[in-house]
Amino acid sequence: MTGPTTHREVERKLRVHGLFEMPDLVKAGVAASTSSSPTFSMKAVYHDTTELTLFRWGITLRRREGGGDAGWHMKLPVAGADGSARDEMRMPLDSGAVGSVPGALVEVVAPLLHELPLVPVIVLQTERTPTVVFDADGRESVEVVDDVVTVTHDGRVVSVFREVEIESIDPEDPQAGIMTDAISRVLLSMGAEPSSVSKAASALGPRTAEPPDVPAVPSPGPSGLAVDAIRAVLSEHVRHLLMADIGVRRDIPDSVHQMRVASRRLRSALATFGPLLDEAACSPIREELQWLANELGAIRDTEVLMERLDDHAGALPDADSERCRVVIDSALGSRIAAAKSSALAALRSDRHQQLIDDLMIMAVAPPVVDRAYLSCDETLLPLVTRTWRHLERSIAAVRMDGPSEPWHAARIKAKRARYAAEAVAPVFGKKLQRLSRSLAEVTEVLGDHQDAHIAKTTLRGLASLPDTSGSAGLSLGLLYAFESDVELDDRLRFSEVWSDARHRARTAEIT
Repeated sequence: MTGPTTHREVERKLRVHGLFEMPDLVKAGVAASTSSSPTFSMKAVYHDTTELTLFRWGITLRRREGGGDAGWHMKLPVAGADGSARDEMRMPLDSGAVGSVPGALVEVVAPLLHELPLVPVIVLQTERTPTVVFDADGRESVEVVDDVVTVTHDGRVVSVFREVEIESIDPEDPQAGIMTDAISRVLLSMGAEPSSVSKAASALGPRTAEPPDVPAVPSPGPSGLAVDAIRAVLSEHVRHLLMADIGVRRDIPDSVHQMRVASRRLRSALATFGPLLDEAACSPIREELQWLANELGAIRDTEVLMERLDDHAGALPDADSERCRVVIDSALGSRIAAAKSSALAALRSDRHQQLIDDLMIMAVAPPVVDRAYLSCDETLLPLVTRTWRHLERSIAAVRMDGPSEPWHAARIKAKRARYAAEAVAPVFGKKLQRLSRSLAEVTEVLGDHQDAHIAKTTLRGLASLPDTSGSAGLSLGLLYAFESDVELDDRLRFSEVWSDARHRARTAEIT
């Protein structure tokens, strides 16, 4: 059986009363022409946990019969987009009967489910009348569907409502988006009301609007409780981790990186807030986050390294560049394939699911000690000061002409200080925000420096492989010299950004 396909959906939903008369869109001046099709029937059985876990995360899962796209559909929010954009994953009807959700779809949302079963929760019968709207060039631009929806539960009709959906046929076409907005304005002027929830969510009622298992939590002010600041930070990063986890399972670009960043930030937050947390409860979670970051890092680090070396090889003469790329792509490509297989196995493991469950519990109820119930003013800034002083001591050990290892140690401390500043910036405002931005520049330069060091180490290893020819080894040596120059440039750049970070730290009064 083939896996799911994905379709980007950009639409507007409008609720209308039963006697609402659809306007002539050509006479309204928002369409060049239209073409309506006969009304047809659809039946959709929506699946979720009994706690409506997916609905509360903004995800809908249904098995729909009737219409041109009958099958299993799972709609997921699009990161960074407004509510009108959704990714719809599709599988054919024969992928599973009602009550038997295809495993490929369950796998995607498994991190959210706490291993709870997905069961039918509601049935929608829809009478749909579609109209295709054409633009001035005669192209199909927008589809408007007029739906009369009957909601049944346990075989009994519980409600009937009417909804109009306006969807761009090509989500990438900006003109279709303009036409969608224009049609929406016409219908709104006639009494239609905007709706941001799915038909099934409307049918199931207010429970679907309740917070997800890890709700977004606002940061308190300086006089607020430290425990509330901890909860806000942990919930933000756990939510980030969960959404990135789903992205990795869908093979969305950059998801591995985002998931690794979230795991690192969580581990750093637990260390930063350590004096306010129960060490016995947090230590095992920190260890598991390190395990997860290592599993993901094998993919991300190798991808970044191969991209870097291939790019820098372009600075060499053509023949040397080609010889370098042949060796690099062959060796590192194999590493990436093995790392992906290992990482996906890790994400499917009981160990990973247990970590996710523990993180979700911790985000809602952090295991704090009594001191966490004091104000942020009293407790949090000293924690940032502590990470800053660790960074200063680490920076004191680096030398412009010294080995690379102390520079890497400084990078680790810089990240810790940066994450600590970012964690409390929503509480204390602009001075900490400026410091965190300055520390981001420090970590970027030190990260580039570490990448150069890793590149040199990798090139040395590739040059020593038994099947690396003498000419290829010479070309790799030229690339090694190039990376050495880059590493030195990074050390020179560091002095500039470090000076600014020290100024920001003094201004924020954490030195």
